[in-house]
Amino acid sequence: MVLVAPIWLILHYRSKRQVSQGLTEEEYIQLSELSELADKMSERIKTLEAILDAEAPEWRNQA
Repeated sequence: MVLVAPIWLILHYRSKRQVSQGLTEEEYIQLSELSELADKMSERIKTLEAILDAEAPEWRNQA
């Protein structure tokens, strides 16, 4: 216990400091790319739902 507690405290506060520093440039770029992909996927889902609404109006009730 005497050895574990100080090591745990050091690791805990080191991770807290890294989180508080914010995103790195690479993480920000990756987050932007993921956001863009999510927007594209959302548009594709809306398009697919519109097609299904036109072709099979009862599809929502089957799920």
